[in-house]
Amino acid sequence: MTDTTPSEQSRPAKDRSWLMRTYAGHSTAEASNELYRTNLAKGQTGLSVAFDLPTQTGYDPDSVLARGEVGKVGVPIMHMGEMRKLFDQIPLTEMNTSMTINATAMWLLAMYQVAAEEQNPGMDPAEVAAKLAGTTQNDIIKEYLSRGTYVFPPEHSLRLISDMIAYTVHQIPKWNPINICSYHLQEAGATPVQEIAYAMCTAIAVLDQVKASGQVSEEDFGKVVGRISFFVNAGVRFVEEMCKMRAFVELWDEITRERYGVEDPKMRRFRYGVQVNSLGLTEAQPENNVQRIVLEMLAVTLSKNARARAVQLPAWNEALGLPRPWDQQWSLRLQQVLAYESDLLEYGDLFDGSPVVEAKVAELVAGAKEEIDRVQAMGGAIAAVDTGYMKSELVSSHARRRAAIESGEEIIVGVNKFTTTEPSPLTADLDAAIMVADPRAEEAAKASLEAWKAERDEAAVSEALAALAAAAKTDANLMSATLEAARAGATT
Repeated sequence: MTDTTPSEQSRPAKDRSWLMRTYAGHSTAEASNELYRTNLAKGQTGLSVAFDLPTQTGYDPDSVLARGEVGKVGVPIMHMGEMRKLFDQIPLTEMNTSMTINATAMWLLAMYQVAAEEQNPGMDPAEVAAKLAGTTQNDIIKEYLSRGTYVFPPEHSLRLISDMIAYTVHQIPKWNPINICSYHLQEAGATPVQEIAYAMCTAIAVLDQVKASGQVSEEDFGKVVGRISFFVNAGVRFVEEMCKMRAFVELWDEITRERYGVEDPKMRRFRYGVQVNSLGLTEAQPENNVQRIVLEMLAVTLSKNARARAVQLPAWNEALGLPRPWDQQWSLRLQQVLAYESDLLEYGDLFDGSPVVEAKVAELVAGAKEEIDRVQAMGGAIAAVDTGYMKSELVSSHARRRAAIESGEEIIVGVNKFTTTEPSPLTADLDAAIMVADPRAEEAAKASLEAWKAERDEAAVSEALAALAAAAKTDANLMSATLEAARAGATT
């Protein structure tokens, strides 16, 4: 006798599912830590940290420029004490953590590494670093094109990115030191062709900088390519979005093989995580956002050969305000139903040999190559940022999309068509349907900062910061000096 039915015995073995995350962080490190541990207990398999704008742009909460923004769109992390609180009772050597941080990425990675060392006092620091797995977003070019949380000019930012890549390849080999972001390009108006092309141009600029820095040998350069990851958007036109992902895979394989001579196909894999399109979520009839999120999730999971390595889904009510833990749980359950209840992971690629898919992928690849050649002829991504070319192209395509929505040519259900609706029980009490960031977060962060500075060794901090400033005037890799600043007690 067996415990399985004949139909169960004949089921194919399932592939391992993608990492399941929710993008989270708000108010304080303590509140965010509680949310992380709750989500992990519900079956989430990785963390995705949202930092507040002062942390993203390099300010402590007592800066006048931080006023009103502390703890609003993420968690404030201004010193090692807060980093410890953020990951309290979360073993970092066993976790996969994505940090949405760009201009200050080197600093946040340094604090993360030191926090992991402190969690493992009996372990050699090099052994701790070798166990760390995760991602720092660290894509400054898209900050100039879409978000604006840059601190340093593009050329100097590339130096920081290059130093981080070289350091992690040698010291934190499981870490993705950069997540090249086409996600924000789409939200800024990019067409699928522009999204592919400008992301690839950014990757070329980064890889060329690492190669020129001389910090990685030719023998190890394949490892650099193998740790480059991408952060991609998936809109509701899920057939086109799935084809876009297959086009990304094809083009990345070609570029890394032909331009950089990477022979190992494993190192040439297009590795990406995805947050599906938050900008497409609507305040009107917000219940429609659930089916939008599901369709967008399918775009990055259906095709095995172009499947995301990590998926984070927004909550249905993000157009209204900060999602509650229950709303984030709903989004996590969408992923879990697909991965564990459906048979998706039991089969090979569903689209190989499809003439429709092959034609669309070929069209996207050809269009992206043409645009890449145009940018490279200008001198590459940095030059195209400096001249404003890529930004103006995104603005133009965004304007065309807005005009199509306003004219009704592009239909948004519940917004410009099918607007008649019953009252939604989900939003009958709007105050209860969303969370509000703790209004006391700013004062709590200021108090934490004041207490931290009162207790630290000021001479050690000054010495560490002077050493960092001196190193910045040389060609030395800045990660070591940044780690020492974190250990000494410097603040963001």
